[in-house]
Amino acid sequence: MKHINSIAIILLYALSVSGIMAQGPSRANQEGPNPLIETIKTDLDRVFDFLNANTPTKLVDRESGEEVANYKNIDKNTTFQRGRFGLYSYEWGVTYSGMLKVAEDTGDKRYADYVNERFNFVGDIHPYFVKLNDDSRSATLRGLIKPIWLDDCGSIQAAFVKGVLANPDLESKLRPIIDIAFDFTMNKEHRLHDRTLARLRPTRNSVWVDDMYMGIPPIAYMGKLVESEDPEVAQKYYDEAALQIELFAKHLWIPEKKLFRHSWIEHMTFHPSLFWGRANGWALLAMSDVLDVLPKDHFKRQEIKDLLTAQIQGFMPLQGGDGFFHQLLDHNDSYTETSVTAMFAYTVAHGINEGWLDIQAYGPSAIAAWKAVATRINEAGEVEGTCVGTGVAYEPGFYYKRPTNVNAAHGYGPVFLAGNEVMKMLKDAPRFY
Repeated sequence: MKHINSIAIILLYALSVSGIMAQGPSRANQEGPNPLIETIKTDLDRVFDFLNANTPTKLVDRESGEEVANYKNIDKNTTFQRGRFGLYSYEWGVTYSGMLKVAEDTGDKRYADYVNERFNFVGDIHPYFVKLNDDSRSATLRGLIKPIWLDDCGSIQAAFVKGVLANPDLESKLRPIIDIAFDFTMNKEHRLHDRTLARLRPTRNSVWVDDMYMGIPPIAYMGKLVESEDPEVAQKYYDEAALQIELFAKHLWIPEKKLFRHSWIEHMTFHPSLFWGRANGWALLAMSDVLDVLPKDHFKRQEIKDLLTAQIQGFMPLQGGDGFFHQLLDHNDSYTETSVTAMFAYTVAHGINEGWLDIQAYGPSAIAAWKAVATRINEAGEVEGTCVGTGVAYEPGFYYKRPTNVNAAHGYGPVFLAGNEVMKMLKDAPRFY
């Protein structure tokens, strides 16, 4: 009897183990689509509905609040109807880019319609604001008419080019805006003596890793836009984008960490290295964007791909058990931050989908990051836990104290990018996870 009981216990243990394995995270033996795909799309749609309701495309009189429906009546008192977010900020350049990807990969026309409606709106009103010749800092559309730094025009210019590539009908309206923005980035933005895109704040000759995204993809995508018009000019722009990645790495890349420090200032003899999460996220997005359009035979392509892979490898050991990354990546007592976690999820999943990365090695981290991000999408469709806009600093406490807010627009674009790319990864490899 004792012998029979022992056999029964062994059989029950074996059955329980097999049941646990069948219900575990690996889906290698399961059939059918991954249920996570539907959950992701539901989350993205909730964010979309929130943004669609809170980014109106109307002009109003600044004093009376009355709508300016006839664009011939635009004057210096004309501004956008107030919404939760702007329509052409650098954060919204990322949001439009994410929506365009969702539209392309899921076929959901609402996302393309959102982008096309707002791009047409900006294209329609732009000539009227140009005629005003208003130099004031608060002038409506000033950043797309007389930009004074990359934040004004870089990210949104890249998004406009992506919009034109997806919908050529937009080119006649957007090309004048694209040309103004690109001319600023390529020819007028401040640079170091070695040609690195730089800032005049907080002091002269400051290099911010943020500007890898603000400045480099616009140059690369301009190459893509003019490729059929003038291949030699396109090659010049591709070469410039690749050079800028090399120059930013020269000043900001820390090889032993496999991360970018937030900033470098020319006159300083010692450069403290603080690894702000979203700044490193901007670097991820920048290199990923450049690889998307850089010719397959470009002499710098493999070098950029190797740097991107190295940075992802620098990120991975810093991911928490909850899937999140921290405000300061290597400071576990700083808060977990949504936008950088989404940027990582996007870049890794995109790298897998493009064949740059191996799904077995990198896929689990991307999925864990997305699941973490999904917990920050509330019922209203707001994205929680995103750090507000942040300058550079040289003591950790500055970054610890930066607040988070659902109105921090930096979180929305990365959510669309990440969710869409993880869905695409799971569709291509439904049994992976």
